Amino acid sequence: MKAIIDTDWLRGHIHDEDLRIIDCRFSMGNPAEGRERYKENHIPGAVFFDLEKDLSGYVKKHGGRHPLPNMKNFLRKVEDVGIDNDTAVVIYDEKEGAFAGRCWWLFQYIGHEKVYILNGGFAAWEKAGGKTESTVPVYPSKSYRPSFNETIVASLDEVRSIADGVRDTPLIDSRSRERYLGQEEPIDRIPGHIPGATNLPWTEGVKDGYFIQGEQQYDRFAHLNKNEPVIVYCGSGVTATPNFISLKEAGFNHVKLYVGSYSDWVSYENHTVEKE
Repeated sequence: MKAIIDTDWLRGHIHDEDLRIIDCRFSMGNPAEGRERYKENHIPGAVFFDLEKDLSGYVKKHGGRHPLPNMKNFLRKVEDVGIDNDTAVVIYDEKEGAFAGRCWWLFQYIGHEKVYILNGGFAAWEKAGGKTESTVPVYPSKSYRPSFNETIVASLDEVRSIADGVRDTPLIDSRSRERYLGQEEPIDRIPGHIPGATNLPWTEGVKDGYFIQGEQQYDRFAHLNKNEPVIVYCGSGVTATPNFISLKEAGFNHVKLYVGSYSDWVSYENHTVEKE
C-alpha cells in the first residue's frame, strides 16, 4: 500500500480499532484557523496536530521558519493520542496536501510504516458525503518506540556541496516559478534560489487538491534517475513535502528533504543565491 488513500478506503476502515486519523488543517495567514475549524467539525475520531505547535520547533537564527519540532515533544503528542508502532495513521488537511504532507514526513522520520494521506483532504471527504463531528476524542495513551530515519534528511553541508558544485545531486526547488526566479518573494528576506537547484513546483503534482497518479506523476521526474539521491526544498520545509511524496509514489528510492529550506539558506550571510 502506497502513501495515498481515498475517501472510499477511509470510509471502509474508519471504525478500525488500530486506526488513528489526524487533522492538520492550517492557514499560513491565520495560524489559529485550523484549530478553530477542527473544533467546528472534523472527520469522526480525528485528533488535531498544529503545524506550528506540533509539527515545528521554535524559530531561531538558523533552521528556517518551520524547523523540526523537539522530537521528545512530538513523540509525547503521538503517544498522548493513542498511537503506537502498530497503529495505522491517516492524515488530512483541507485539500492542499502540504500540511498533511509535513505530518506524514515526520511520521516517516520516526520510522512509522503505516502512515497515509487522504487524497483530496477534508474537502473530498465532505464532497463524498462523509459524516463529520465536533466532539474532541480522548484516547488512552500508548507507548511509541521511534527508529529515526536520518536517510530522508538532507543536511546543510549536503546542500552547500551542491551549491558549490562539488556534488551533482539533483536539488529541487518546490516553490512557484516566480519565487524560484527571484521575481517575487513575499516572505524571505532575499529573493532567488539556492545555486544548482532546478524548479519543479509542488502544485504541479497536486491538482485541485488531489495528488496526480501513475504515469502523470512519473512524467514530472522522468529526467531523474530513480536509483540516485534527490533532495527537495521549498521556503520552510512544508510545501516541499508533496514533492517528496510524489517522488516516492513515482518509485524514487532515495529522496531527502532539506528541512530548513530556503528560509534557512538565506539566514547565513555567506550564502549566495541565484536569480532568473
